[in-house]
Amino acid sequence: MGGLLEQRYRVDSVLARGGMSTVYRGRDTRLDRDVAIKVMDPHLTADPAFVARFEREARAAAQLHHPAVVSVHDQGVDGDQVYLVMELIDGGNLRDLLNQRGKLAPAVALSILGPVLSALGAAHRAGLVHRDVKPENVLIGPGGQVKVADFGLARAIGENGVTSDSEILGTVAYLSPEQVETGSANARSDVYSAGIVLYEMLAGQAPYRGETAISVAYQHVNSDVPSVPEIPLALDTLVRKATRRDPVLRPANADMFLAELERVGTELGLTPQPVPVPGSAPENDRTVIMRPVPVAVGATPPSAAELTRPVVPKPPLNSAAMTTVNTGPPTPPPGFPHNASATRTMQRPEPPRRRPPQKKKPKVDPVEEERKRRKKLFTIWGSVGAVVLVAVGLFAWYVGANRYTEMPSVAGQSEQNAQLLLSNADLAGLVEKVPSNDVPNGTVISSDPGPGTELLKNKQVKLVVSRGKPVVPFITAGAEVDAATKEIEAAGLKTAKDPSKDAFHDTVPIGKVVGLDPRPGTALNLDAPVVLILSKGPPPRLPVPNVAGKTKNEADAELRRAGLEPTDAGGDDAPENGESRVVRTDPPAGTVLDPTQNKRVTVFYQNNREVEVPDVSRQKVRDAKEALERAGLKVKVEFNKSGNATVVNQSIPPRTRVQRGTEITIVGL
Repeated sequence: MGGLLEQRYRVDSVLARGGMSTVYRGRDTRLDRDVAIKVMDPHLTADPAFVARFEREARAAAQLHHPAVVSVHDQGVDGDQVYLVMELIDGGNLRDLLNQRGKLAPAVALSILGPVLSALGAAHRAGLVHRDVKPENVLIGPGGQVKVADFGLARAIGENGVTSDSEILGTVAYLSPEQVETGSANARSDVYSAGIVLYEMLAGQAPYRGETAISVAYQHVNSDVPSVPEIPLALDTLVRKATRRDPVLRPANADMFLAELERVGTELGLTPQPVPVPGSAPENDRTVIMRPVPVAVGATPPSAAELTRPVVPKPPLNSAAMTTVNTGPPTPPPGFPHNASATRTMQRPEPPRRRPPQKKKPKVDPVEEERKRRKKLFTIWGSVGAVVLVAVGLFAWYVGANRYTEMPSVAGQSEQNAQLLLSNADLAGLVEKVPSNDVPNGTVISSDPGPGTELLKNKQVKLVVSRGKPVVPFITAGAEVDAATKEIEAAGLKTAKDPSKDAFHDTVPIGKVVGLDPRPGTALNLDAPVVLILSKGPPPRLPVPNVAGKTKNEADAELRRAGLEPTDAGGDDAPENGESRVVRTDPPAGTVLDPTQNKRVTVFYQNNREVEVPDVSRQKVRDAKEALERAGLKVKVEFNKSGNATVVNQSIPPRTRVQRGTEITIVGL
């Protein structure tokens, strides 16, 4: 520590240490700013292929500009040090907050996940996938600012094929099933990981835990995420939607997940909350004394500090002070020289003074006196009236010019631009998102009140913002009809029923929802119908019996008793008469059929007719095999069994007459 990377970045104290890298607080000496420096572990940087991938992913991440994304300033290689220079976020990460407080209130959890999904949505629109969404990569800075870090680095590390046990255990808890099974990842994979993070914030722990990474990964692939106890049903349903094992059943990307999150938050009345900074005391641990502060009309309201400043009572006047006030001469303070004679002199009564002689007032005319009195009163009241008029005028100006503002026109603006216009007009916007067939997602449809309305400053106004066309919501299999109907109607659509589309289901009880038509995620017009596909219970079991070796008459009778419809094959596989023997059936014996879909079984027969062996020498093995089977013969391939091999010999000479079904061996070379 203390050294310089590429003679520019000074490396200071360690901020975090992991299996793949170490993050340091640093200083950009050229631009004179604090930065975070992620230095990759030497066992990774020894691979030139990793360094190339690291540089490529870092460049891609640097192109991503979003308020909730940790900015990438630079990347480079200095000797054997491969590093990434990023924006420094003082505070902590979501893991620190969860370790400190356990599970979080739903409103706080949504306030944290909202910026995370917004950042992921920007990445998905740019064609980037994070691949490693977890609490350690969700940073919380001063003021509760939430930012997502490490875009693209998971891919660079994963493709290198070298990971530590701690890194695997730390990440596998949030990996999607497709990442576990195939290693592939897309936007729906990030949605799954974000859903697991939401689960952990609400439940206080991840849904799957184990001593080894394999045991945790197995649960991702083979188990559904359990319900979160003690949270609203709509929020629990949202968690389960985002964490469905089948990627098709999840929201298609982070933007769609965010839209669902906002809808559920509005439905439950969960207003955005300040995000706690890791390490700070909970709000309910602080004690403050509220005191009234008088505020004049139009004056600046008191600050939070003034409202919470402790009240200090003024000390009462002591008795000595009261005595000094109520008696004539004050008592000298301690230590002051006391002159008794002076005191006695001051207390001696003075002799009465002689009254000076009074001059006689001249006589005044009463009429003139009255005229002067009225003139004086007129002057006084005129002055008072002028002052009142000036005060009224100033007040009117203040009311008209300082306290009021005009509602701007925001229809057609983006939500961000509309909020900026309101802020410039000293107004605050309360957003209500509604579906719309015509107005694009994120565009303001209208405002209440309308443009041009005079309003008091700092008044809250309503912005009606489009969330685009309604999207068929994701309904969990087995949901009640009423619950599914409520969720579909909340999305701006209507429900419908079509008994012809109801389906059998092995586990969902009769009458419960097993699916929707159109499928979830489909965009429709407002009030468009969505058919609820209901369960008809477990399908009836119609297994195909084994009738091989039986005559046609016997096979037909047995198949009909099983509730199936036998159909004879055509061509060379057709029966000659009722005594023709069955070779096989399609579907094969043991197959369980759904009677609502298909009850037909095709029967193939072997007749006692001779066939001529075709000449397949010098043909490709695959062509020879096809020709022999077409002639009704069985084929066995020896030596080179590749379809591209050439036939050099056949066990039965060409043009020999044999029984249908005879096995012939061909030799490939």
